[in-house]
Amino acid sequence: MHQAKSQATHPDSKTARTSAGRLRRVWRAAHEPVPGVPTWARRAAYAVPLVVLPSSVWRLGVIFGDDKRGGMLPDWAMDGYVVLLSVLSELLAFTAIGLIARWGEVFPRWVPILRGRRVPTAAAAVPAAIGATVLTLMWTAIGVLTEVTQTKLNGDPLPDDFPSRAGGWESAYYYVSYAPLVLWGPLLAAVTIAYLRRRRSAAPGRLAATAG
Repeated sequence: MHQAKSQATHPDSKTARTSAGRLRRVWRAAHEPVPGVPTWARRAAYAVPLVVLPSSVWRLGVIFGDDKRGGMLPDWAMDGYVVLLSVLSELLAFTAIGLIARWGEVFPRWVPILRGRRVPTAAAAVPAAIGATVLTLMWTAIGVLTEVTQTKLNGDPLPDDFPSRAGGWESAYYYVSYAPLVLWGPLLAAVTIAYLRRRRSAAPGRLAATAG
């Protein structure tokens, strides 16, 4: 009977091991840096999703709050917006890893038509540079200035219900969650510069070899 039970559970165990193996391969393919990536650039790229994560978690907490600040939007619409914004933020942050990984140099097999072809340097570097500039202005410059002066861009004071003015643990939680965002733009800029330098100095033969 014990043998029959072991045989009955064996397929499930094999399926679980297979799934775990696939996840490891996918994770490795998405995160493993290509040859020539400096250690500092690899660490900076890996840090980008991590500096964005706390603010995404903070926003998700709005779903469980009484005041969703949705204005005329119904609660379900505001909840959907918050979840979508948090997910998109993380996906956008994850693209920084593409600047050190193979899928940032050669289109993966699952991309129709373009699979196996070289990613044009400008196709990755230009959006990344624009994103780094916008993020640096939005979070590193304007964000810090807003908090220091406690005013909006038009000079009006921040509203009393602004998270940083709540006081106590609420303000502390807000700052801990959003302060890392000041690094998003500069980190992305540094990784973009490293990407440009590596692609310009890379031999076409090496990129073709990585397509397989």
